[in-house]
Amino acid sequence: MTTRQSVLFDAPGPKAQRRILITNILGVLIFLGAAAFVLKGLYDQGQLAPELWSPFLTADVWQFTILPGLMNTFKAAAAAIVTSVVFGLLFGMGRLSHNKAINWISSIIVEFFRAVPVLLMMIFFWLLLGRMQIVEPADTPFYGVVIALTLYNGSVIAELVRSGVHGLPKGQREAGMAIGMTRGQSLRNIELPQALVAMLPSLISQFVVILKDSALGSIISYSELLRAMQIYGSAGPILQALTVAAVLFIIINFTLSWVANWLSRFLGSRTAGKTKPISAPPVAAKV
Repeated sequence: MTTRQSVLFDAPGPKAQRRILITNILGVLIFLGAAAFVLKGLYDQGQLAPELWSPFLTADVWQFTILPGLMNTFKAAAAAIVTSVVFGLLFGMGRLSHNKAINWISSIIVEFFRAVPVLLMMIFFWLLLGRMQIVEPADTPFYGVVIALTLYNGSVIAELVRSGVHGLPKGQREAGMAIGMTRGQSLRNIELPQALVAMLPSLISQFVVILKDSALGSIISYSELLRAMQIYGSAGPILQALTVAAVLFIIINFTLSWVANWLSRFLGSRTAGKTKPISAPPVAAKV
């Protein structure tokens, strides 16, 4: 049995391959030239001096600044990931409901929170919780970050759930109903588990978005990694502090993205011809 592949474009010929190679080489040269120009400017301004970078190799900076910031970043991201998945499953199934009232309410909530910028929601809930005084004042930034990330990313996950279920073959539902299941039972026991497998790579990619967006908490004084490095760098080496923070974010997010890509390939090989990995739906621009 042979596997048929569908392609959108013809394979490039020899001339096209040469043009692609030349374009890639030119792109690399332009990038290297721009990087050299930036490094030379930094060197001329004394920003590459070893004494500005050496503090980030000491144990004190890692113990009292970097690691606490990382722990707060992971704390907010972990809490938001759990609550986003719960929110996404509930409202994703709500959008799949045949009950018009539940479907209508779920659709309005999901579309509304997908359209509101994350930073705006963080500021809103930070101020709201502070005015209502229902949590400790020191904890309001954390809850503001988690609630905002939950509402936005949970709405995206709800769309992933809906798309994942709709992407399944109709025979799955029909088979469940043929053995006496109701539509709700078929959705919970047959369709949703298969949809979760198909959307898992995109789900992990959304977790990367949650981790990155947690850095917006620095605007509302949440002491995650970015804010910790801003405070440390305010005494002098601000450029170096922000660079170290950026490198750490890149390493963490690259690792998670690699896991998502590997998982996508793994699931693609296990589910070939059955279900397709679900891509995240288009999202509104974020501030």
